[in-house]
Amino acid sequence: MDVVYSHVCGLDVHKKNIVACTITPGGKEIRTFGTMTDDLILLVDWLKTKKCTHAAMESTGPYWKPIYNLLELEEIEALVVNAQHIKNVPGRKTDVKDAEWIAGLLRHGLLKGSFIPNREQRELRELIRYRRSLIEERAREVSRIQKVLEGANIKLSSVASSVLGKSGRAMIEAMIAGETNPEALSDLAKRKLRSKKADLKRALNGLMGPHQKLMLGAQLRHVDYLDEEIRRLDEEIKKRMLPFEEDLELLDTIPGVARRTAETILAEIGSNMDQYPSAAHLCSWAGLCPGQNESAGKRLSGKTRKGNKKLRSTLVEAAKAAARTKETYLSSQYHRIAARRGANRATVAVAHSILSMVYYILKRKQSYIELGPNYYEERKRDVIIKHSIKKLESLGVSITVNTAAS
Repeated sequence: MDVVYSHVCGLDVHKKNIVACTITPGGKEIRTFGTMTDDLILLVDWLKTKKCTHAAMESTGPYWKPIYNLLELEEIEALVVNAQHIKNVPGRKTDVKDAEWIAGLLRHGLLKGSFIPNREQRELRELIRYRRSLIEERAREVSRIQKVLEGANIKLSSVASSVLGKSGRAMIEAMIAGETNPEALSDLAKRKLRSKKADLKRALNGLMGPHQKLMLGAQLRHVDYLDEEIRRLDEEIKKRMLPFEEDLELLDTIPGVARRTAETILAEIGSNMDQYPSAAHLCSWAGLCPGQNESAGKRLSGKTRKGNKKLRSTLVEAAKAAARTKETYLSSQYHRIAARRGANRATVAVAHSILSMVYYILKRKQSYIELGPNYYEERKRDVIIKHSIKKLESLGVSITVNTAAS
């Protein structure tokens, strides 16, 4: 095979050590380094003395990140490769052999690096992913509050739509303070909930023990802490999103895509669509395209492949929101597919469509164009008429078609 890169390095990265193998015209050399910062600096200096222009490593957890950051500063092209794509042949396996195998593949140009965004986008992505984790933790804490209330036979969730709304929060705080009278607790209801006062009296008639009051107090404090941290992250993300305000406004025109969803999409894929060959390539990278599995002429399970989990889950949420909209193309697409293939497949299909829309909106810098709920029917109008006539004629009915004026 032809040598594509003359000075390369293969890195077998672990938590406590790194095995590095350099291949240059002067020969092969292998060394082992630690993973502390001073050890990584020694590794980079060694690569510079060897005049290595390219280095490759497996994407093993978060351990590749500090190495990549240093190589990026020294302008050494670093490739983070999917471990499945460079799996060694069966047989003797050691860290040294793995490093040699990676270096050999890189030398002949047989490795393809994963998409690694620039440092600014990586920092923004970490902030948004952490905010999502806090939002999910808050939802879990609210579920725990509801579980404690159910244990005390307080059926607040059966009457109020939100346990931690203004009314629900006031009632829970009163119960923690020692109030047990259902009449007094129901008087804390506000606005529309006051019309359900009779149901509230019955729902708030429970038996709450001291340990449950202690747990509810701790859970409310935890929710307040999470709300404050989420607010701080929102402010920091808003500052970092200022250069992308135009893109955010364009994405916000898609049904089901709100501000936070648009921020997550931009953090995960960036705003420059030239790095993706096509919309289909982007959807495949996100894990939203059907798999291809065929053997002996038979099409086997075509479940979606693995991809960017954070982006995929965000788009699935947006697809579910779009399915609930009225008189939109995405809602019509969801119900059309769900009737034949089920709700889950329809949701993934709509998520695929949303990501395709995102690609073209960011590439062309134009807002979303609504096709309408009858797009498919209008597109296949002649086919539907032809099939309907054929079916009626098979039943012995004579048909005369008159096209109505527009």
